[in-house]
Amino acid sequence: MTHYKHLFEPLELRHRKLDNRVVFGAHTANMSDLGLPGERHRAYYEERAIGGAAMIVVEPMPVHATAVLTRGNFRHCDDAVIPYFRNITDAVHAHGTTILQQLYHVGQHGDSDLSFMPHWSPSGLQSYHDSDGSHAMRESEILEVIDCFTRAAQRCQAAGFDGVDLFAAYHALLDQFWTPWSNKRDDRWGGSLENRCRLSLSIIDSIRKTCGEDFIIGMSIGYADNTPFVMTLEDFQEVIAYHDQGGNLDYVSCGSGNYVDVDRIMPTFVYGEKQGVPLAAALKQVVMHARVTAESHIRTPENADYTIASGAADLVSIVRGQIADPHLVGKARVGRDDDIRGCISCNQMCWGRRSRDYWISCLVNPSAGREFEWGGDRFVKAEQPKNILVVGGGPAGMEAARVAAERGHKVTLAEALGDLGGQFRLAGLAPRRGQITELMDWYLRQFDRLGVEVRYFAPLDEQDIIEFGADEVVLATGSLPDERARQRWLPEADALPGLDNGKVFPCEEVFRGQAEFGKSVIVIDEGGNWRGTGTAWHLADQGHAVTIVTPDPMIGKELTRTGSDLKIRANLAQLGARFMLESVVAHWHGDRAEVRSLLDDSVTEVAASAIVTATTNVVYNDVELALAGAGVSLHVIGDAAAPRQAPYAFHDGRKIGLAL
Repeated sequence: MTHYKHLFEPLELRHRKLDNRVVFGAHTANMSDLGLPGERHRAYYEERAIGGAAMIVVEPMPVHATAVLTRGNFRHCDDAVIPYFRNITDAVHAHGTTILQQLYHVGQHGDSDLSFMPHWSPSGLQSYHDSDGSHAMRESEILEVIDCFTRAAQRCQAAGFDGVDLFAAYHALLDQFWTPWSNKRDDRWGGSLENRCRLSLSIIDSIRKTCGEDFIIGMSIGYADNTPFVMTLEDFQEVIAYHDQGGNLDYVSCGSGNYVDVDRIMPTFVYGEKQGVPLAAALKQVVMHARVTAESHIRTPENADYTIASGAADLVSIVRGQIADPHLVGKARVGRDDDIRGCISCNQMCWGRRSRDYWISCLVNPSAGREFEWGGDRFVKAEQPKNILVVGGGPAGMEAARVAAERGHKVTLAEALGDLGGQFRLAGLAPRRGQITELMDWYLRQFDRLGVEVRYFAPLDEQDIIEFGADEVVLATGSLPDERARQRWLPEADALPGLDNGKVFPCEEVFRGQAEFGKSVIVIDEGGNWRGTGTAWHLADQGHAVTIVTPDPMIGKELTRTGSDLKIRANLAQLGARFMLESVVAHWHGDRAEVRSLLDDSVTEVAASAIVTATTNVVYNDVELALAGAGVSLHVIGDAAAPRQAPYAFHDGRKIGLAL
């Protein structure tokens, strides 16, 4: 029933038989409760097991006090975790899925704000995670770490895990010992290849001896081609081939990026797909025993199947793709490709929330992290089907309509324009954001499948809504650009000074083709997110001379949490965009702007033929106010409640769809 014949070939891995080649790889979900995994964590992994993943690798467990990196890290060196993890492994095993836990120590790249410990490393070099230095480990401390890895593996075995995954990715402690750049030691832990690999091989040998022949031992690594001083492909081939000789390493998982090249660790839409495949293909040439897993920006079954078929890897790890659609594997198995909700590589709610030390979720799948409350993406039919009217076809309205229809309600979706998606759809017209328009197409297919009636060019006023006679009305009319173009950091002005001089357009009008401007454009970006930077990139890509004015100290400040900001700034710089930081537009003269520094109040005149604004929107709630007291069962969601970013619109839509 599937045309992915390579992806669904079984595979033996030590004592376990995997019925397909898809792994839900290790990533920091950050869901612990006081260091213990609870129901949020259990349901999150069980949903991916239900969805068909052959193997799951649970997020990393710090093995030592100096290894703590996040608020949500599990308790290290503590048997109290065992029964809690047993709940997870039992739940996952019930669906035939193999489950491992990753064990890690990030070495010099620690975070003292969370560990309150010195960072341990081979040679005392600086951290690339925070601004601190590190402590060069004594031999007794190296032996202590080996023992801690072994004891952590024992806890994993006692908790029912089928094995462990040793974290040697991103230039963590193990690969800090591997590479001469960070290992300057002249004792038996540094210098020769044998000495530099002694720590990791000692850990593997100790775990094998302690946990037995049926215990899976894997290892995760990551490669970045622009940091050859860390490790080259040839370096990795040499190191992993050396580890492979003993036959104790069952697999090696190949990702991208490192703490020196952090934006490639979880590459966003600014990077191409299949980032981990070059490393996987290189290792396939040199290993004889270990299986090879490719990971990093492998989003789709097509990419996964091709990777296996090409011989580049034995397994593929699809993480964000299975966060976005936990049933990706099962759908691919039965030929329901068009039903898979694709990851849009935005990182807003996965890495974006993790980088702020929250538990992770997903923009397009707000049930991620809420599976224990919302039941994943599996819906219980409503006891009493209703007639539901959804007004507005942006993200909130689309998701509300879809979920309500999944639950058996009769749903009509009325959209004032000729297409769905609202402002989010316009974001998909910016460079490299085609995954957003693919998501809009997915919704249309869902509406066809579920029988949702979509009415285009159907603006409804309060009388139309009353006459429709729905049992429940969901108002998702969204927000509008601020017609007064107010700047938050010019609070004394109730409008952009000089607005009446014309040629001022909100960024939405750029993508709708409603803005007319000449060669040079000023973009006022107050959000520091994709709305402003994507518009600037689009304009610069079209040949306009772009000046970005932002009150922030850097372009794309809010994108730093997603890891996409550096590449976007680089692209803008290469296209000749001018950055004016910590500044506001003090006055617009129609052909030039007075740009005032927030630091010293100095004013710079910038010639321009137009201004494009990416400032805070205003709510569109005329219909809501008009319906007050009309007796309509009304639910206001998304930007119609308050202008926010897209994840909260999808969240509101899912929440009300489940509640109706």
